[in-house]
Amino acid sequence: MNIDDVHRGITKYKKRRRIGRGPGSGWGKTAARGHKGQKSRAGWSQKPVFQGGAMPLVRRVPKRGFNNPFALNVGTVNICDLELAFEAGDEVNPETLRAKSLAKSRWDVLKVLGDGELTKKLTVSAHRFSQSAKEKIEKAGGEVVILEGKTSVAQKQKQKRKEASKAAK
Repeated sequence: MNIDDVHRGITKYKKRRRIGRGPGSGWGKTAARGHKGQKSRAGWSQKPVFQGGAMPLVRRVPKRGFNNPFALNVGTVNICDLELAFEAGDEVNPETLRAKSLAKSRWDVLKVLGDGELTKKLTVSAHRFSQSAKEKIEKAGGEVVILEGKTSVAQKQKQKRKEASKAAK
């Protein structure tokens, strides 16, 4: 092999293929569409899910339930994780939890769950608390601080209705 063989046949600016420009071009007459049939006609297009007339997979797979696109993503942390990661008297909030890799994933609101035992006095700030988590934190002498979270669409609609009813009175 010679060094000049490497780039042979490779052109930087290749002319586009002009189809339907006579028999001399090699792409004349049927213009690379073949003879007759559905694909040879003008205006033919195919749906992305088309599978040769078979029932498409997207229609064969059963669909169940409802996926709410407006629902808030809830990040969770257990009491046992707080026991291991923090010292007595520490302040626990979303920033410190991220720093200690306890709430890494993407979430809109943070919820503290009551799995495990807590023996340290902690000030825990989160958007939501389970009843058992709240009891365990307060039993250990700690403090529960509820943060203001994102308002859901349902809450905004409820607020709007309330304001409209006040305005009507």
